[in-house]
Amino acid sequence: MTERDLIEQIQDLACYEGEGLVQGIGDDCAVVEKDQRNVWLLTMDTLIESVHFDCSWHPPYLLGCKAVSVNVSDIAAMGGRPVFALLSLGLPADFTPEWAVELSRGINDACRQYGCLLIGGDTVCSPEKVTLTLTLIGETKKDRVLYRHAACIGDTIWVSGSLGYAAAGLDCFRSGNVVGMPPEYPSELAPCIKAHLDPEARVDLARSLAQTSCIHAMMDLSDGLATDLSHLCQQSRVGAIIKAEKLPGRRGLAPAASLLNKKRSDWMLAGGEDYELLFTADPKDSQTIMDIAARQGLRVSPVGTVIAGQGVTLQRKTTEGYEEQHISFQGFDHFARN
Repeated sequence: MTERDLIEQIQDLACYEGEGLVQGIGDDCAVVEKDQRNVWLLTMDTLIESVHFDCSWHPPYLLGCKAVSVNVSDIAAMGGRPVFALLSLGLPADFTPEWAVELSRGINDACRQYGCLLIGGDTVCSPEKVTLTLTLIGETKKDRVLYRHAACIGDTIWVSGSLGYAAAGLDCFRSGNVVGMPPEYPSELAPCIKAHLDPEARVDLARSLAQTSCIHAMMDLSDGLATDLSHLCQQSRVGAIIKAEKLPGRRGLAPAASLLNKKRSDWMLAGGEDYELLFTADPKDSQTIMDIAARQGLRVSPVGTVIAGQGVTLQRKTTEGYEEQHISFQGFDHFARN
């Protein structure tokens, strides 16, 4: 059973008729009515040692920051602003007080950065590994929520920032080629290392885009473009074509690719943990989208087109035209080993 199979099974058994429920399982956040004009956005994400992070290279302060950012990214993807956070923290019995203080400092500083309050949670003893689960509660206007299910045929597919950097940074650490803590790692690898250790949620960009009413569908990139775009297409009942030459960030991945002898496209398509925005919009709104991003000093890139049909296809230029590759759901899967 894959992770997608498990989620679909849970979704099939879930009840969707609760009072005030606007959107249940199947998007970045659940959506619940707050009042006649506004809604609550609720999301939860878990980080587990040896699965999502390694304490031998991930400083506790940055780990605390990341735990908040990856949850806030879900709120951003729905066009909302984070308001409250709840923390469940599991620590092994032999944890050091200094490590826990730095972790807590990172969590609190990140909450302040994004403008949300840590209001409660739970602390438990874990048998071996560190686990962090955060629940984020955000809010936005009911008519400004951005869902995955509204992509339209002919839409341009956009991504913010660069793709594959976090996955490349993780592989650099795993390879043993990067062994120091910041700022000891090689400068040419710095963008990749930072993307893995300390991602930033695109809250301001997402909220600005939501205010324009020109975004049809949006989600955050957590499992890789190939998988996340497949989810968006499945929810919208459409297909997609991605142009390989349009994927942003190839130049910045070159040092890591050379060091590890890996293909940059593998990180960009299936690496995961980008925490950038993936969204679709009518081509006529392209200039508006680029202007909004430019005002915030951010990059957005048109990488493909929404088409009729299903699945995600990657097109690569060749001397004879284009070659096509089916890439649906080729990103990170917790249960892929099974």
